[in-house]
Amino acid sequence: MPATAPRLGTALARLLLVTAALLGTLLAGAAPASAHAALTGSDPKDGAVVATAPKDVNLTFSEQVAMSADSIRILDPAGKRVDTGEIRDLCSGSIVKYGVGLRSGLPEGTYTVAWQTVSADSHPIAGAFTFSIGAPSQTSVALPDQEAGGGLVGTLYGIARYLSYAGFVVLVGGGAFVLACWPRGAAVRPVQRLVVRGWLTLTAATLVMLLLRNPYTGSGELADAFDLGGLKSVLETKTGAALISRLMLLGAAALFVAVLFGAYTKRTDEKEKKDLTFGLAIGGSVVAAGIAGTWALAEHASTGLQPGIAMPIDILHLLAVAAWLGGLTALLVALYRAPDIERAAVERFSKVAFGSVVVLAATGLYQSWRQVGSWPALTGTAYGQLLLVKVGLVAVLVGIAWISRRWTQRLGAPAETESAESAEDTETDDTVSDDTDSVGGDRVEDVDPVRAAQLARQRAAVATARKKRDRDADPERSGLRRSVLTEAVVAVALLAVTTVLTSTEPGRTEEEAGRSASTSGSAAVPERPIDIRLPFDTGGVDGKGTVRLSLDPGRTGANALHLYVDRPNGRPLDVPEIKVAFTLKEKNVGPLPVVPDRIQTGHWSASGVQIPMAGEWQIQVTVRTSDIDQTTIDKNVKIG
Repeated sequence: MPATAPRLGTALARLLLVTAALLGTLLAGAAPASAHAALTGSDPKDGAVVATAPKDVNLTFSEQVAMSADSIRILDPAGKRVDTGEIRDLCSGSIVKYGVGLRSGLPEGTYTVAWQTVSADSHPIAGAFTFSIGAPSQTSVALPDQEAGGGLVGTLYGIARYLSYAGFVVLVGGGAFVLACWPRGAAVRPVQRLVVRGWLTLTAATLVMLLLRNPYTGSGELADAFDLGGLKSVLETKTGAALISRLMLLGAAALFVAVLFGAYTKRTDEKEKKDLTFGLAIGGSVVAAGIAGTWALAEHASTGLQPGIAMPIDILHLLAVAAWLGGLTALLVALYRAPDIERAAVERFSKVAFGSVVVLAATGLYQSWRQVGSWPALTGTAYGQLLLVKVGLVAVLVGIAWISRRWTQRLGAPAETESAESAEDTETDDTVSDDTDSVGGDRVEDVDPVRAAQLARQRAAVATARKKRDRDADPERSGLRRSVLTEAVVAVALLAVTTVLTSTEPGRTEEEAGRSASTSGSAAVPERPIDIRLPFDTGGVDGKGTVRLSLDPGRTGANALHLYVDRPNGRPLDVPEIKVAFTLKEKNVGPLPVVPDRIQTGHWSASGVQIPMAGEWQIQVTVRTSDIDQTTIDKNVKIG
């Protein structure tokens, strides 16, 4: 009777509903997490026009970064470097700030700040912005269009990253499948080749990542992969140490594989084999956890919120992925290349896979809460959208696994009649084979080598056809093969999304950087004057221009106020009237009016401007360009 595929029942629906409820509960009240550093502030600000040349340029990041002598470069309008090259660590508590000094006597013009560094989760980040001294000017600085970690090197590094995950999954999952589910599979050659190829893939990918790490985080030039000086620098970083540790652990993994497919298969004494199984299980678990730890110690889990909890959870997550998807790959190979795999082995793997899914759900929810932080970030950031795709693929995979489980329950041993028919077919095939061994009364050994090779190919074809007939004779087993193959296809896509996710800026950090950009110019550094730039348009003749305001020292108490009014072409503009008002709305203070004195064309000032208390002050500037044309512009700044 033809077999029909089992229909989805209510169990899967309940599982998905529970998962969705847990996801909503954790994300609804999530606090911000931290990973993938972003520039959150600078002094001077992006686009600021300062009256005098600053002594240094400071950058503030959302998390710790690795700085080198060339991480911050300041370029004048002609593209010449004007910084001292000495990076100063200005970090204090939770504030991550670095600065670089500027040479003295810098002329007026627009200066470019170009920065590139590596965040604590191993990903390169870079950016650039400009500020002007005196007045904006043309600049000849041309920054590279290629993003940090992009180009050919970035592509190759991403491929190696994917292959390293795939190799880890096959190596660990395949070994676990043999030990926990199908010990007889240790002697099956296709399964042996699968696990060995997993080891080779992970080892080769790790070596490639180690060589590409220097150009990936630096120049982006492929030739720099063989720069010994750069390789030495990489080895001194956290990521370099993790990659070297992974290679050392892969040496231990090679020993594990050799014993599993060597001495383990030759043991006939049950007690000895049981003891060896226990030893391999303990040793293999330690090595697998160590390899997984090389990712946890160098990437997202190692930085941000609760790293002491996040790293072991990340290790559990990776091990669960390997046990499920790697075991699935080994099962697929067994079903196609060793169709006589026992039902008990498939049932044992089904239990292992279920346990892995439970671990994945728990650890994945925690990681989602930690990296996303809120519902808006889940739908409004690239990281959150990729995470939704991953959750969808996992749901599809669970659904297909449920169907595979149903096929497994229907799986049985071949009927006696089928066994008899198979034996009869085998006898017939053997008879045919024997007949082909003689030609014209002569044995194969007596005929020419060409004929002998032809007969050997015929015998191989007969054997292959017999194996395929036996494999396809059981409809339940065929249905299981199809569902497991579908699982494997979805698993490949899931692994690709996961790889992209590990190199994507988490949602919380992206939102934080966006908020910082939207409020750029509102924060003041207490030890430096406040310099802001306010474009205006009164609508009349000569009604367009820019007001540059400087408040020195920019803190509570007495301050010196300077105002510069420029035309759109940067030349000074005289206006009939200009006045300023300070308001601290949160304390209901102000507006405090200030009427500055005209010093010269386009320049006004006032001394002894009192700021009574710290807070976020609104600075309003009213500009009148004629008897009837007037406008008021404002900006918020923090004064402390």
